[in-house]
Amino acid sequence: MKVEIWSDYACPFCYIGKKRFELALQSFPHRDKIEVVYRSFELDPNAKHVPGTSIHELLSRKYGFPLEQAKASNANVGSQAAELGLTFDFDAMKTGNTFDAHRLMHWASEQGKGNALSEGLFRAYFEQGRLLEDRQTLAELAAEAGLDAAEAAEVLASGRYEAETRRDEQEGSELGIQGVPFYVLDRKYGVSGAQPPSVFLQALEQAWSERAAAAADSVQAGAAAGGDCGDGACAVPAAASDGDACEDGSCAVPDPSGK
Repeated sequence: MKVEIWSDYACPFCYIGKKRFELALQSFPHRDKIEVVYRSFELDPNAKHVPGTSIHELLSRKYGFPLEQAKASNANVGSQAAELGLTFDFDAMKTGNTFDAHRLMHWASEQGKGNALSEGLFRAYFEQGRLLEDRQTLAELAAEAGLDAAEAAEVLASGRYEAETRRDEQEGSELGIQGVPFYVLDRKYGVSGAQPPSVFLQALEQAWSERAAAAADSVQAGAAAGGDCGDGACAVPAAASDGDACEDGSCAVPDPSGK
């Protein structure tokens, strides 16, 4: 079963959500049969690093409240992260554009290192004060994730995976995703936000249960129709986990607002 996660590496709740989802996955008995796919989403496609500007100041300007309130809000988020063993350093965070980070993630996923790089990108931004807009930094993070730094630099310089990144963003828009993190399970269920592990576990169990029931129904239908079971096993049609069997050509995901 496939779980697709739309997120951005400058989103604190995306990192918190990643950890909570992983806790849920650890408790899920079929975790070895879950494919996790990271999808691209930019909170601010026009973001650009401005030296000397703190995350507190940016938050204050964005929402129009006092600087001290912004600091208090960030401290609250940091407390939630600390419950998961994370140490957010808001004073050291360097905001900037994350498009190249998303491009690099597409390449890393093809190399089987998507989760390792995703973890490294989040940690670099929220805990280490490293600038994800800087391509040299991204190449270093690729190396830390077990990838070749020189090849990573070539990917970044070439503009590769731009189309794939934009495709993720467009698909997220078509699915109605307006905020991240957003989790799509088996192209049937959507979970919005950094939910508690119990919520993620319930969603996994429900999606898995319905998938198993659908497979059983397919076996019964095939047998009733005289399906080919000559070798002692009945072929079960592939499930629509990739969104290729949705009636109208697209799979509806609930609106994040719950409307």
